[in-house]
This record gives sequence, C-alpha cells and structure tokens, in this order.
Amino acid sequence: MKKILLLLWLCLPMLAAHAQTGGRFTLKGTVTDTSGTILPEATIMLLLPKDSSLVNFGRTAKDGSFEMKNLKRTTYIFKVSYVGYVPYQEIVDPKNQEVVDIGKAKMKVLQKELYEVVIKTARAPLSIRGDTVEFDAKAFKVPPGSSVEDLLRKLPGVQVDGDGNIRAQGEEIKRVTVDGKRFFGDDPKMATKNLPAEAINKVQVFNGKTEQAKATGVDDGKREKTMNLELKDSHKKGGFGKAVAGVGTDSRLEGKVSYNRFDEKQQFAVLGFGNNTNQSGIARNDYQDFKGSQSFNWGDDGDFGFSSGRYYGGDDITIQPNWGGQGSEGFTKNWAGGANYNFDTKKTKLSTSYFYNSTRSVTDVETSSENFLTNDSYITAGKNKTLGFTGNHRPAFRFEHNIDSLNTLILISNSRINGGDNDYSSETRSYRNENMLTNRSDVKNLSDYNSFAMANLLLYRHKFKKKGRNFAASVGYNINNSDEDRRQNSVNLFLQDSTKNSVINQLQQTESTRGNFKGSLSYVEPFAKKFFWETFYNYSMRKDKVDRDVFDVEGSGDKVNPFLTRYYTNDFTFNRLGTSVRYSHKGLNLALGLAGVQFDLKGKFALDESQQNMTRVDRTFKKLVPNVSLNYSLKNNKYLYAEYGLNVREPSITDLQPIVDNSNPLYIVEGNPDLIPQTTHNAYAGFNMFNPASFTNLYINAYYNYNEDQIVYNRTINADLVTTTKPMNISGGNNYGTYIGFGFPLKKTKATFGVNTGINFSNNLTYINNIKNETSTDGYNFGARLDLTPSDVFTLYTNANWNISETKYSINTNQNQKILNANYNADMNVKMPKEIYFNGRLNYRTYKNDQFGFNQQVPILTLSVYKLILKNKKGEIRLTANDVFKRNLGISQNANQNYYSERRVATLSRYFMLSFTYNMRGMSASVKRSGFY
Repeated sequence: MKKILLLLWLCLPMLAAHAQTGGRFTLKGTVTDTSGTILPEATIMLLLPKDSSLVNFGRTAKDGSFEMKNLKRTTYIFKVSYVGYVPYQEIVDPKNQEVVDIGKAKMKVLQKELYEVVIKTARAPLSIRGDTVEFDAKAFKVPPGSSVEDLLRKLPGVQVDGDGNIRAQGEEIKRVTVDGKRFFGDDPKMATKNLPAEAINKVQVFNGKTEQAKATGVDDGKREKTMNLELKDSHKKGGFGKAVAGVGTDSRLEGKVSYNRFDEKQQFAVLGFGNNTNQSGIARNDYQDFKGSQSFNWGDDGDFGFSSGRYYGGDDITIQPNWGGQGSEGFTKNWAGGANYNFDTKKTKLSTSYFYNSTRSVTDVETSSENFLTNDSYITAGKNKTLGFTGNHRPAFRFEHNIDSLNTLILISNSRINGGDNDYSSETRSYRNENMLTNRSDVKNLSDYNSFAMANLLLYRHKFKKKGRNFAASVGYNINNSDEDRRQNSVNLFLQDSTKNSVINQLQQTESTRGNFKGSLSYVEPFAKKFFWETFYNYSMRKDKVDRDVFDVEGSGDKVNPFLTRYYTNDFTFNRLGTSVRYSHKGLNLALGLAGVQFDLKGKFALDESQQNMTRVDRTFKKLVPNVSLNYSLKNNKYLYAEYGLNVREPSITDLQPIVDNSNPLYIVEGNPDLIPQTTHNAYAGFNMFNPASFTNLYINAYYNYNEDQIVYNRTINADLVTTTKPMNISGGNNYGTYIGFGFPLKKTKATFGVNTGINFSNNLTYINNIKNETSTDGYNFGARLDLTPSDVFTLYTNANWNISETKYSINTNQNQKILNANYNADMNVKMPKEIYFNGRLNYRTYKNDQFGFNQQVPILTLSVYKLILKNKKGEIRLTANDVFKRNLGISQNANQNYYSERRVATLSRYFMLSFTYNMRGMSASVKRSGFY
C-alpha cells in the first residue's frame, strides 16, 4: 500500500504538467495610462467569463510589458489593477492565433467621485502592492458552509496543514486579525476554524511591523507575516453563526455553536462546544502569558530592549493542565465556551474575552525502554492508567487609550483559574542480564489541585515632537499560586535483596505561591539622520514560597516524614541595564548592543516554617550580554536577517528545591540549590524571497546554539535499577543546522508544488553513574507538498515527510541506532450532483528502528459524505467514518541521553458519526451602522 501511495503521489506532478501542453496560445501587451505613461508592476489577471473565477495572474515588467504563455485556447476576461487607477478589463478571444497582442491597455486615473462605483463593480480577484497580496474571497469558490480555513486552502501561495497551521508565501502566519482587530487572543486558529468563509470579503497577507516598531515609530527591521480577514458589509449589519449536532456509534456525541456580530467599531463573538471525540479545540500556547513571556499580548510585554539576556520569569510552578486536542491520546470528554468583545475607535481600543474549557480523560499507556550503562544495559517495561479532569477559566482584558497624539496608555490583565484531579496507577518491571527480573513496582496515586494565575501590565508611551524620540515605562505584577493534595500508595519489590522492599503510603500537601513585580524603562534618541540610540533598564523581583508537608499514613494517624517535608522560600531579583545603537535606512537595519545582567538569588529552607535555624542560599551572578542584529529588506520582496545574542536563564524553582520526589519509587528526583544560571550563545541567519508575479517563494535559514553551564539531569542507577536524577551544570552541549524551503505554482490557481529539506546536528552531555556520556544525534528531513485546485468541483491536497535520526552514545557504542519515520497525507474534496459533496483524508505514518526490531505502519483514513439542504443551502447533513481501518495507535519512540523508549497509548479509533449543521446567515437586526443597538 505504501509503495502504491508513493507512486501515485510522484505521478501527480507529471499529470499536472501534461495538462499544460497542447492547443495553447500566448497573450502579451503593455499597460499604460491614458497619457501613454508606462505602469510597471501592475497586477494582470485572466478570468473566466462564466463565473469570474481566476485562471492566471502576474505583474507587468519595469517597461509595463507583460506576456502570459501556455494559455488554454478559450475566451477570457483580461483584467488589470493598479493603485490609483480604475481597473481595466477587456474580452480576449484567441480564435486560431498562436500569439494575441492586445497592444496598449490604457488605464484611467481613479477620481474620487468614481471611487464607490469602482470598488463595487470593478473589483479585482487579486491585487499586489509591494509585499501585500490581497485576495477577493468571492473569486475563490468553496462549498456553502465552509470555514475560513477551507477558503485559505484555495488561495494561491497559502497552505494549511492538518493541524490548521497556516503558511503564506513560504512563511508561517504569526497572527490573524478580523477587520484589523484581535479575535479570541493570539491563536490564529480561533478565527480560521470558527468563522464561515462566506462572511469574508477580502483576505490580506502582508509583512506587519512588530508592536515595538509601531509604537515607537522607529523601524527595527523585523517583520511578522500577518493575515487580515475583512468582513463583508452584509455581515457587519447583523449576526451570523453555525450550530452543529452529531451522534455516532460507540455512544459518540458532539455539538458546537458559534455566533458573531460585528460592525465598524465593535466585534462580538460567542463559541461553545462539547464532545467525547477527543476534539478540544484549545491551543497549547493559550496560557503562556503567565510564564512572563506575555505571548498573548503580541509584543506588549513591557520588557524593553533587545532580546538577549531578557528575563522570562522562570518555570510555571502551577499544576499544568492536560490540554488534549484533535487527535489527542486516550479518550477525552471536552466542554468549552467563551465570548469575545472588541471595541475600537481612533482613541480607544478595548479587547476582552472569557473562555472556559474542561477535559475529562482516560489514558492507558504501555511503555518500554532500554537504558544504557557503561558496559551493559537494562530494560524497563510497564503499564499505567490515568483518569484525569481539568477545568480552566481564562478571562483576558486589554485596554489601549490614546490620551493625545503623543501619549498612549495600555492596561493588560490576563487570568487563569485552574482546578482538577488525577487518578494514576502503574505497574513497572525492570530486567537485566537476559531478562532477569530485578525489581517491580505497583503504584496508586490520587491528587486534587487548584491554581490561580494573573498577569497584569500597565504600559505608558510618550512620543516627543522630534521624530523618532520617545520614552516608555511599564510596570507589572504577576501572581501564580497553587495547592495540591496527593495520596501516594506503592509496593516496591527488589528481587535480589528483599530487605530493600518497601511499602509507601503517604499524604503530600503542597502549597506554592509566587508574586512577581517587574518594571522597565526605555528612551530612544535619534542622532544624525539614520541612527537611533536606545537606553533601557529592566527590573524584576520574584518571591516564591513552597510549603510541602509529607505524612506517612500509619493506621488511623498521620506521621510527619522529616526526610521529604520541606518549607522553602526563594527571592529572585533581576536587573538589566543596556544600550544599543541602530542604523536604519532604505530597508537596512543594523543594531549593536550591550547589556549588563545581574541575578540575585536568596533562599532558605527547613523542615517547616517555624524552625529558627534554616539553611540559607545567598548568591549573585553577573554577566555582560552582547547583541548584534541585521535585518535587510531588499528590493523585489527579498529579506535578509541575522542575529547573535547571549541568553541567560536562572534555574527553575523546581530544580532549586532541595526536595526528594518519590512519586515514582523507581525514578527518584532530587533538587539542587547549588545550580547557577545557564548561558546559551544563539546565532542564526536567513533569507526569504517571494516573487509576487510568479508566486515562487524561497526560505533559507541556519542556526547555531552553544551552552555554558547548561542545566542537565544527571542519572545514577544503583544495583537494584533505581534511577535517581539530579540537575547539574555542565558545558559543551550544542545544536546547529539549516532549513531550506522552496515553492512554486505548476499552474497558477490550479497546481502548486513545494519542497523542503533540513538537517540538524545536536550534542548533549550528561553523567551516567558519574561517567560523562555524550549523545550525538544527526537528523535529516525531507518534505514535499502538492496542492491541486483545478476547479470548485475537485481539490486534492497532498504532502509527504521523511525523517532520519541517527543517535550515537559515547558510553555504549553497541546501542547506536537509526530511527526512520515517514508521514504521508492526502485530503480530497469532490463536488457531486444535487449538492452532494465527498471528502476523504488519509494520514499514513511509518516508524522503523532496526536496532530494536521496531517496524510499524499506521494508516488513518477518514471518509465523509454530506448534502446541502434547506432554503439557501443553510443546512447540511453529514455522515463520517473515522479511522476506517481501525489503526489509530498512539505510538512514539525516542532516543535521548542514555536511553531508547517506546510508548503506545490506547486511543479513540473507528467510529461513525451522523451530524446536522445549520448555518445562520444574514440574520436581520435593527442595527445602527456604528453600533449594536
């Protein structure tokens, strides 16, 4: 089957190329204005008269000329668009001519009195202005009821993978806005998966400036690929949405409802769903803002200055939820709902949302691993089962007010309230010397946890009258508190020495609190004409407290365990003072900077808070941090970038705690209060190119990372095969590689082909039983993609990826191994008579490791057929067969440090679902043009 699939996939480009030959003609001419002045880089298009669908496109040369070759012999609408001019169009009928020369296409200047008429009657399906590509959604046909994600797949130069991640012009889309406004925070998928395609007027793709550059007015040369979804006027005057209900075999149920109501100043959206089909719809990055990076806020983090040496707040001590997600492991029941409201005027912008989600999961896992020692190895095999529940409330608020043209105030507050429980049981067996059982452990743990986190930021910016001079100040306060009660029960048997057998019956009560106050200042002064000087200061003071009480449960009473009970406080103070000089002129941005960083770490720990004589930690670390960056926007949509920096990261509170974690009796974890900060040298460079005439894109990058005092987890394995890990500092680990991607249309609007390749070499160091082990991994990746969109009747999206990973161990070279993984995907859509549609999705994965005799193929096929019903095609009935071959296995393999592991998870497999969808379109309402009421 794999060979047939591969052969078919390789034949597709040849079939597409063959379709371009025979019975063709060439169209050429010159674009000028009515006075005869040439118009270079005008957007030219060919459309079919019957439905105005886009067939071909390009741009005129510097002398205004154009030439389109290999055109199918039929009648076309030839159309030209150019900024400031009325779009030009004429009918082209090639008849028997091999070359059709239309001569001069003369465009009229767009007068103000004609503007409204032109916009409504002469819109172009595609226009290109500099690095901005704008698509008229109406020109790209998708079935009624389709989402924005389905529409994006049809657009030239845009790809959407199976997880909903978007790439345009070869680059990843960093943000998606709706009418220029945020939509449910920072997850692009919330808009593309939940808004209907029919609501979209235009899709705009462009290189957006960073928040810092937009706020200060000083171009830092950095670009973020951005997509804006412009709504139709009809969808700004009323409400629209969708409701879905489905029932399936094996008691599978699903339901989803969304409703949206937008106008020029306001956006309102609600979303809710529930299912037991492993569909969570929640992105993993939704809670990263509580870690200090403020990723939710699109650069509004208030941490001014270059990125090197910046403080990111350390680890998140809150119990982290199991997010689940589409295709997630095990079996999950998910509920979620939320609302998003935006208000936007020239002076005030308000963005707020609330979202709740809960997941109840059942996970059955089988694991096996081979652990390599100096001269031999041992095998560990086990089974574990987890019953878990997590619920999250996540309100978010952002308020921006322009006090006047020179002063801006921003207030941001994000929160998360999390609670849940966990029931974990496992059986673990370890073998050595030809399958001789050495130890066994049976564990039963129960836990309940709650947490509260809040990130608050107040940001003030002032622009002086002198262009480029500005001042900014920020102050923030973050809270992250959690508490957990855990009951641990385990029986641990050591076959070689029964005196070490143990029974653990413990109650652990842990309370963790964190407060983090931070502030930053920035002053930018322009000098000369092209130079800017920035001075910045960053301050952060974080206070952590962990109170962990461990009791041995004996009979009816609980006795304090003095070896595991700990009270711990940690005060961390961060100071960074730096300066940088930036040269900015005609797309060239060069910056040189230097900062001094100081970490002050003060801590104390004891058995409990009441003890007078506590063990104390008082240490200070200082470091000079350089930064060099180059960003160069070349002509013709070419972009060159490079940067070197030094990142310093302090040890996490978890690693610093002098606490022994014995929740897994065969795998003991210890903290280390003697850790020092880790330093990483980071260097990367790259080149991007996008040709808007041919829609060819090229992406190349290279990177190198070197670690000093890297925090690694050394392992000690005793004779009974009990592993104890302890974090230590070690220098020498590195990682480097490169990536190249290239894409181009085989036939514009009909077939697109892309290839990518990458290599990565990594070297990781750690100690195994006090012997230094060096694990080297060489990774090689190759991928290819072919999208066929010949018409609205048939589309086919395919891609394939091959990965080779070679791992070598210095302490036991006999266990060197090679892992080969491959992934083939195909998504086909067919429109049949009487409004019936068919969709088939295939995901074929292979895993192979000859060293351990691992060879697995997993074909996942999903088929669905649906019919549009009701007036105006507002209804849809769909029958779906998920995992037709019943082969969905949660399989993973990993080679790292001194071990190789395999993991298999029982996962939701074949089921059938019958669903009904009702699309709410053009719901009338008494709505003022500038408001909801």
